[in-house]
Amino acid sequence: MNLKKLKNKLFRRPGQRAVIAVPYIWLLVLFLIPFAIVLKISFAEQEIAIPPFTPLTSVDEDLGRLNIAISYQNYADIFQNFWNTLNPFGDSENSNIYLMTYWSSIKTALTTTIICLLIGYPTAYAISRANPAMRNGLLLAIMLPFWTSFLLRVYAWMGLLGHNGIINNFLLKMQIIEEPLDLFYNAFSLNLVMVYAYLPFMILPLYTQLVKLDNRLLEAASDLGAGPIKSFFTITLPLSKTGIIAGSMLVFVPAVGEFVIPELVGGSENLMIGKVLWQAFFDQNNWPLASAVAVVMVALLVVPIALFQHYENRELEEGSK
Repeated sequence: MNLKKLKNKLFRRPGQRAVIAVPYIWLLVLFLIPFAIVLKISFAEQEIAIPPFTPLTSVDEDLGRLNIAISYQNYADIFQNFWNTLNPFGDSENSNIYLMTYWSSIKTALTTTIICLLIGYPTAYAISRANPAMRNGLLLAIMLPFWTSFLLRVYAWMGLLGHNGIINNFLLKMQIIEEPLDLFYNAFSLNLVMVYAYLPFMILPLYTQLVKLDNRLLEAASDLGAGPIKSFFTITLPLSKTGIIAGSMLVFVPAVGEFVIPELVGGSENLMIGKVLWQAFFDQNNWPLASAVAVVMVALLVVPIALFQHYENRELEEGSK
């Protein structure tokens, strides 16, 4: 590398540096700094004050030294409650709902992701194979719900699924049922509305991947005697893996921490971690414990994200060979 190329690489134009810095600034301001604040609060203790937690550092003016007070009690309480819940001989009176809400959140998010994938993949495939004029209209229909308030869309489902909702009233008038069905405040309504809310986040990445699929590959497979099913599993599905993973992450990660949908349509039997965080922050005013619960949840979510990043890096390395 000559001196001129080295100089151009080290001293980029201000505009180039600004463009490169934008995503890093975005992550720093909207994720890393807020997470650092939550992490700091998780090592404090609750107290009746504003803000309602003890400071981690203080200055002793008499001795002229800096005192650091870090408490691990919040994490100890969480993992002790994990143990009490799992241990059949543990202290059940002191166990609480943390482990069950973690599991409920992950289970609900995983169910939502799988159903969104089963519905979203054929939908995205059909849109990608439609003619361009119809394709734009179908994509507009997918994105149309985003033009309406999220809260209003959830309330609309309450009017559909309630005991006096449209569905039950229709079935009663048609004499198909004698009593209203329990379509609300249960796992069915929770999963249904979760899928409705997050389905576009699965369809759009899948469509982006499938629309780039070269039809000549399918034609070549057909000429070689491969049927539609074999062509799908040997060509279409492998080439759309990136879209599947991206869509699954876009659905799973926010679905784990969902608060509005479980609160409005899930009922008390479908408690998720978002509700626990709300109660700890606002009802109990226990910011340190709520922060610790959130940090543990983020740590659990880092695992699938890290696996996705590892898979992406491996795909890039194999593609560059």
